[in-house]
Amino acid sequence: MKSSITFPLTLSILLLCPLHAIAWSGKVVKVSDGDAITVLHDGQQERVRLYGIDAPEKKQAFGQRAHEALDGMVAGKVVEIDHKATDRYGRTVGMVTADGQIVDAEMVRTGYAWVYRQYCKGGDLRRVVESGSSRARAPRRHVGRSAHRAAVGVAEEEVDAKTR
Repeated sequence: MKSSITFPLTLSILLLCPLHAIAWSGKVVKVSDGDAITVLHDGQQERVRLYGIDAPEKKQAFGQRAHEALDGMVAGKVVEIDHKATDRYGRTVGMVTADGQIVDAEMVRTGYAWVYRQYCKGGDLRRVVESGSSRARAPRRHVGRSAHRAAVGVAEEEVDAKTR
């Protein structure tokens, strides 16, 4: 009798409380570029790649600005990492939350990164990040509108400045 009650109760709890990926928090000790940080967690430094986005490398067009934008959002702050995977370089890949905002989506919304659709698999999380992407396109600034142009070093802001 006891097991007949326990199983439905356990099943109900699991269905009502969705299983989440492992989440943890720590202090950001380094911002590597526009989509990677290092977080002090349990006395160890852990490299974290922001989930679902891609930003230009430091030496590419807008790479330094993307780095500075991410630095302004997270440097020295305690952030929450919603662990999604581990990449081939051994880094944690996760959604990063700082001051109540999802940093991944904010980087896209402000135009310093774009949605990395190939690796952004989660339904709700993808919609959050992509909602940032659509807003980033509107102002025609930074890298959000054209990832391809930024990747080859032609940023729209630079093009707009030359045509004025």
